[in-house]
Amino acid sequence: MSLAILGIGTATPERQIAQADAATLAAGFANAEPGHERALAAIYRQTRIRSRGSVLLEDPGGEPFAQTFFPPADADTGGGPSTATRMARYAAEAGPLALEAARTALARSGVDIADITHLVTCSCTGFANPGVDLDIVRALSLPEDISRTHVGFMGCHGAFNALRVAEAFAAAQATAVVLVVCVELCSLHFQYGSRSDAVVANSIFADGAAAVVGVGGDHPLATDAEWQLDRQWSRLLPDSTSEMGWLIGDHGFEMSLSARVPGIISREIAGLVTAALADEQLTAADVAAWAVHPGGPRVLANVRDALGIDDGMLAASHEVLAAHGNMSSATILFILDRMLGAAAGPCLAMAFGPGLTAELALFRRMDAA
Repeated sequence: MSLAILGIGTATPERQIAQADAATLAAGFANAEPGHERALAAIYRQTRIRSRGSVLLEDPGGEPFAQTFFPPADADTGGGPSTATRMARYAAEAGPLALEAARTALARSGVDIADITHLVTCSCTGFANPGVDLDIVRALSLPEDISRTHVGFMGCHGAFNALRVAEAFAAAQATAVVLVVCVELCSLHFQYGSRSDAVVANSIFADGAAAVVGVGGDHPLATDAEWQLDRQWSRLLPDSTSEMGWLIGDHGFEMSLSARVPGIISREIAGLVTAALADEQLTAADVAAWAVHPGGPRVLANVRDALGIDDGMLAASHEVLAAHGNMSSATILFILDRMLGAAAGPCLAMAFGPGLTAELALFRRMDAA
């Protein structure tokens, strides 16, 4: 059973910060030892990110950036705001951003709000209950008996898991119309100090939301869709459990990120892609579009080299990274939103997260399925 894609919507915070300014801000949180600010700026440049959105940015006035949520590092700040304080801000900010993406997806889909039967939300950057799902239900006046499911704390590949849930609902109920919403406020989890993996995480993650409206391939509305999610695969990469983690600390959620991650992906991805495509009697040469989650420029480069594809095939991934940074689970939907309208043939999407886990998804044009 496939999931026909009726509409995709994306949203970012009102205010963005240039990457050079973000490096300056980070230096004030002890992300660089005194005298090493230039090295920190170089790390931020190497991400190839131009700007990132954050719900924490305020009216800058005459300054290039302004925020008061994170105080400058000193003896009294410790690790910055407590996790409880960060979660209170998540509860206040996640709903409006998620709602903006949902409204755009619904408008593009042409679906009547009263016809939505299932809501699947996804986030790994915050917890609240009642939460963002009820914010969406109430703001959109969705049916009171709507089926709600939340996919939580899975990381950058969470959108694939949410789409898998949506596809299962569509297969189980012929009349199902599913709204999927991913919202991530990564900037709430900025970490103080100069630990290398925290500095790298601070340099790439950002805030954003994305939504999808989908129905089963046999639903009458499926005739209005251009693309469908045809098949998904999930793999745990061997000998990689300790290479990436996402844990709840006293001062936000803490990312552990080994420098070995791009290399492990490079070692495993060609075999995974070859086996997955063979399931569908395809090879890499048959793939017209590649939607690769940009965990960072090294991940994109290693996937490109391992698969032997032209860098131009990853243009959408590079563009989203440059314009928005890594918005965790929402990012892959930003990429698909850019790609699917122009792609002439099958699109293979992929993302990676703690585990290490690789998620793959094959999208086909409805007229070719």
